[in-house]
Amino acid sequence: MHQRTIAQLCDRIMSSQSGAERVLVALAGPPGSGKTTFAAQLARGMNDRAGKHVAAVLPMDGFHLDNDHLSAMGALHRKGAPETFDVSGFVRLVTAVRNDNGPVRYPTFDRVADKVLTDSQSLGPETRFVIFEGNYLLLQQGDWATLRDLFDVTIMLRVNQSKLRERLIARWLDHGLNAVQAELRADGNDMVNAALVQDHSAEPHLTLLTQTDDQITLETTGKGIRHAG
Repeated sequence: MHQRTIAQLCDRIMSSQSGAERVLVALAGPPGSGKTTFAAQLARGMNDRAGKHVAAVLPMDGFHLDNDHLSAMGALHRKGAPETFDVSGFVRLVTAVRNDNGPVRYPTFDRVADKVLTDSQSLGPETRFVIFEGNYLLLQQGDWATLRDLFDVTIMLRVNQSKLRERLIARWLDHGLNAVQAELRADGNDMVNAALVQDHSAEPHLTLLTQTDDQITLETTGKGIRHAG
């Protein structure tokens, strides 16, 4: 990841804080776009600038509905689609982080065990910049649409479609699927979700375009970043 791009984003995010309130950042993008890696680098960059812990990442994955629930819904094969998350619970959490400067507990997702770990992590009062990362943070459908106005800074990761498909297939191969199964999972679910994110998300403040792993371009829309007072 380009250090210059990270530095530019750190500067923009940290300069958006004009008072004592937390700054909430949404890092959205399709599956396989590199959100987890980028969010970690962004938080590390802000902490390095501050010389102390001021930023943390809060993934949306802790709000996956459990597999038994999805099986009852007939939606286990669509795990990762918008309807397979507890969106109401996630909206409540984002609202709590926005309104409560004290500790806030939140769930995480164990990918190896394929299960949610309830209240396994906590944001302390020292965390002033919270980077939420997930596919549907800017989705303009159903209850997801209520999230956009809770964030101060919104960033969308966009990846060349052929590159994205390569990454998704490689991810499933790493999970032990064979080549045919990996392609079916990528094309039958992940790329469908990626198209939904691409076509039905709100305009972000900032867009990161990835053509290759070594070529990343930062773009700014005309919409101003909100300053947290």
